[in-house]
Order: sequence, then C-alpha cells, then structure tokens
Amino acid sequence: MGCRGAGDGNGFCVYLKIKESRGVAKKAVSESSNESGRAFSFLELNTRMAKPRTKGVTEIRGPYYTPMGKRYLEDILETMGQYVDILKFAGGSFSLMPERAVRELIALCHKYDVQVDTGGFIEHVLTLGEGAVDMYIAECKRLGFDIVEVSSGFLSMPVDDLVRITEKVQKAGLKAKAEVGIQFGAGGASSVEALEAEGPGDVEWAIMRAKKHLEAGAYMIMVESEGITESVRQWRTDVIARFIGGLGLEKTMFEAAEPGVFDWYVKNYGPEVNLFVDHSQIVLLESLRSGTWGTKDLWGRIRTYKGQDGK
Repeated sequence: MGCRGAGDGNGFCVYLKIKESRGVAKKAVSESSNESGRAFSFLELNTRMAKPRTKGVTEIRGPYYTPMGKRYLEDILETMGQYVDILKFAGGSFSLMPERAVRELIALCHKYDVQVDTGGFIEHVLTLGEGAVDMYIAECKRLGFDIVEVSSGFLSMPVDDLVRITEKVQKAGLKAKAEVGIQFGAGGASSVEALEAEGPGDVEWAIMRAKKHLEAGAYMIMVESEGITESVRQWRTDVIARFIGGLGLEKTMFEAAEPGVFDWYVKNYGPEVNLFVDHSQIVLLESLRSGTWGTKDLWGRIRTYKGQDGK
C-alpha cells in the first residue's frame, strides 16, 4: 500500500511503516510461541535421553509420607512429567486406597509415559503364604502396574526363592526390579543405633544376589540406601563403587533420601545415574541433571556431550 492520497504524505508513510512493523513483530512472536514445549526453549540444557530411558532414570516416591490423589499427581506430571520415568507406591499404600483411586493414578501416569512400580510390598505378601504371592502378582497385572519390586530387607530367604519370584513376575508380563542392600532391616526407617547393632552385610554377597536377579530377567537393581548413605554415621561410598563396578551404571538405581545424597551421585557419576527420590525433590534433581542450577560445588559444572548422534 502506497502513501498517495494523504494530506501529510511523510507522516502517513511513517504511520503505515509503524503499523506494518508491529504486524510483522506480532506475527513473529506468534510463530515462535512454544506452548506445547519447554518454556525458554532457546536456553540450552544438557541433552537427556528420550523416554523410555535406560540411563538417567528418575523414579519418584508416590503416596507414603503424604497422601496423593489424581489432582496432586497431575500437578506434578503436568509441570515435570517429562523428567519422571517411574512412580513408586511406597509401603503398600495402594492396599489402603480405593481401587478407583489406584486405577486413576496408574492411568494418569501412563498418560504422561510414566511407569508405575509397586514398591517393596511383596515382603509383606510373602508372610501370608505362597498363594498370596501368586494372587498379588495377578492383581498388579490387572490393575495396570508395570513394575513389581522384589525385595527382602526384613526377610531372610534363600536367594533362589527370591529369584523364582523375579521369574514369575517376568512370566506374568510385568517388569521385575530387584532390591538389594547390605543392611538387614532396611526399608523401615531404622535408627543409626539399631542398624549398627545389626551390623552390615557382605557387599559381594549382595552383588552376587543382584546378578542372579539380572540373569533371571530383572531389568533393574535397586540399591537400598540404608547402611550406605542413610542411617549411618559415615557414608559407605566404597560400597556404591563396588555395586557399579559389579553391575554397571545402567543396571543400578540408587535410593537418594536427601538432596545432599543425589548431589553426590550426580557429581561423582554424572547426570545419567539412575536415582530414586521423593516426589518433592524432582525439580531440584532435574535442575542438577540439566545443568541449570546447583549447589556451589556443582553450579555450572554438570555437562553432557552427545556429538552428532545425540545418544
């Protein structure tokens, strides 16, 4: 459109040019909007493997210390769901809830490509007899769980019997995740004094048990934190190194009960270490993994380099 026909040609041309430039700017902003993606997407983050991830896996604790319904969970997943790989029901919390609520939580997780883990409740089920174990696995399948944790922190059982449960879970079409540790009585928030009185178990024996579960088809080994970084006077970092050396980083997941613990794991083993944290800590953990924030000794120091293939 030209400027002819205006009383003040120069002024009218200026008006048209301003109007045109505003339209172009508005169009550019509209075209560059990223409502379905990450805000501030022009800021580079560390490259993360896309779901389903096999490294840098983050599992969060669901109902346990606080109740969790679908509205609470949706707030978490709507904002941080792309960084959550697994939701764990701790302490058999699902057995106290209405079935409808359990199904809603599981369905919501699946909507955000989050797998659902039973937690170590099978320890309680084992005290009720072999028939209860079969019914438990079948019920987990019926309700839509993805992962059944096979643990024995409070039980003394032959390794082959526990491995048999791992095989049964796999045959049911579910993923078995075996939990091992070096501390008998782990998983019950025991005091330092109680665990010291019990004494730690043998690390090589724990690694051998973990290998048997992996050979039976378990997809991941959860390393219980008690006796290593929780309820101890001094962290047993040597134990962590031996688990990783014996099983590999991708096959191990570590419970990190406090921010200082997962800071240490990310600092020493990089942002692709597999970690289990409370759901309240997901933002802080992902800030460390992505390199956007951190404590004074980690700030700006967590980096990845994926090259051309991005793996």
